[in-house]
Amino acid sequence: MSKEETTLGSIHVSPNAVATIAYHATLRSYGVVGLASKNLASGLAQTITRDPNRGVSVNYNDDKIDIDIYVIVQHGTRIASVATSVANTVRFNVEKALGVRVNSIDVHVAGLRVGDEN
Repeated sequence: MSKEETTLGSIHVSPNAVATIAYHATLRSYGVVGLASKNLASGLAQTITRDPNRGVSVNYNDDKIDIDIYVIVQHGTRIASVATSVANTVRFNVEKALGVRVNSIDVHVAGLRVGDEN
């Protein structure tokens, strides 16, 4: 957990709170149509529990935050551009909300969604 000491006490930010910020920032990114689970077992568990942080994994390493995001990209968009956009958007939103530096953001493209051309 991220922890900050103030004169009034301490502030603890859970990984789930960071994951929620990253989740919403990712869905607002151009070219992203959804998030995917990193494996079948976690996907099934998240589907049953309706986890709002699906597709986002957050790890604290001392005062650094590492985020893994598993996205589904719209077919026809530049995958590298979408991944860069997601990483930048998530970094900005998390750092703005928490005031803590994000160490790394890894964007994993888990699939492509092909829509009807009609």
